Amino acid sequence: MSMSWSIWGGKKYYNPEVISWLRKDFNANVIRLAMGIEPEGGYLKDSVGQKKLIIQAIDDAIANGMYVLVDWHDHHADKNQQEALAFFSEISKKYAGNKNIIYEVFNEPTRIDWKIVKSYAIEVIKVIRKFDKKNLIIVGSPAWDQDVDIAAKDPITGFENIAYSFHFYASDPNHQETLMKKADEAIAAGLPLFVTEWGVGESDGNGVFDLEKTNKWLQWMEKNKLSWLNWNITDKKETTAILRPAAPVKGGWSEAQLTPAGKYIRTQLRRLN
Repeated sequence: MSMSWSIWGGKKYYNPEVISWLRKDFNANVIRLAMGIEPEGGYLKDSVGQKKLIIQAIDDAIANGMYVLVDWHDHHADKNQQEALAFFSEISKKYAGNKNIIYEVFNEPTRIDWKIVKSYAIEVIKVIRKFDKKNLIIVGSPAWDQDVDIAAKDPITGFENIAYSFHFYASDPNHQETLMKKADEAIAAGLPLFVTEWGVGESDGNGVFDLEKTNKWLQWMEKNKLSWLNWNITDKKETTAILRPAAPVKGGWSEAQLTPAGKYIRTQLRRLN
């Protein structure tokens, strides 16, 4: 499961009880910590507060035997490279040797050239590998992690255990056969993909929850043996939220407190894990 942004309304769910509940009740085995960077309250404005929040959540996930994906949740990470380097240097040094940690170094690059994304990623990988020699590092790709076919033509070399994030929103009319084909091409070329974010609705978080389209995407991920993280743990009134408004901030959610998305994802995680 993916937490929501570590700011705004999703922040209140960053606590030990929620992470424990996701492990025990949802049967989630990996949690994504989406650390907000540029918006008010994010890392650029409050690095101390955000690091404290994320480190506590990392420790909570480890205590529950979960993988924990540390996500630099930024659309312009190439412009915030020095801050990213400092953060990942600190985290990789602190957790060196801990097999639970996964690094996601650039959430969703916008429509920028792959060469820019690749150059940024290489610098962050170098910093992480100073301390953490083996753990998985996930790299973004242009167009909100959709242009994985472009990355596949010019992948990062010289490092081991590197994967590439692929994002989609299952009910979005623009995220259907053409997007799936791009991912198929990347997989056929040997590019390791990790679906670090996907939602049952449309890309703005709202829209319909098309069960047929969602099942098709889920079956595609299973066929290709792709790990995935569903967006997102929040009670915001939107299609992709797994919680209804005012759901308890400490977990322990009843079925009635889950949205249709929440019920669906919980069922799938219990089936698959």
